[in-house]
Amino acid sequence: MVTRRARLPSAVGVTLVCGLLAAGCAIPTQKDPSVISPSRVPAGLVNPAVATTTTQPPLKSQVQVKIFLLGPQNQLVAENRVVEVPAPLTSIITSMLAGPTLSELRQGISTAIPTDVAVLSVATQASVVTVNFNDNFGQITGSDTERAVAQVVATVATENGLNTGVTFEIEGQTISVPIASGAQVPGPVYLTQFAGST
Repeated sequence: MVTRRARLPSAVGVTLVCGLLAAGCAIPTQKDPSVISPSRVPAGLVNPAVATTTTQPPLKSQVQVKIFLLGPQNQLVAENRVVEVPAPLTSIITSMLAGPTLSELRQGISTAIPTDVAVLSVATQASVVTVNFNDNFGQITGSDTERAVAQVVATVATENGLNTGVTFEIEGQTISVPIASGAQVPGPVYLTQFAGST
């Protein structure tokens, strides 16, 4: 009997101590959030580095060039275009073949070259540039032929130098083209031969 009574208080005491320890290890709770000082926040949680992903490729370098279209009186007019560097003559002529923008059309600017004309190749030798067009260039008739030639010559000469001559080809065959005097010449053709068109 004595031994049992002596052990009973000890068992109760151990149970109470364990209960208090367990209560001390519980996660504390509170009704409202509290502000933690930045000095107490573990490193890396304050202003963590945000991973960034580039979704668009970088823009290629571009350059502004001049092309020639026709003004309200069918005179040559220079317009700006933007093409990718290094801006080969093929790209510049192609931008001219696209014709006037909507804004330019509203200003009375036009072109003598139909939109189905395409440049097939451009070759430069010394101060002469040979421009090879598809067969649709040969479908241009009347005074539009002279104006179309003038547009090409002015665009090429502005890019390569005013003394640059232009030889015209259709599907690789050299053709004769009209100049301002009305004469048909096999080329090369120079901007000075269209002085009255500028």
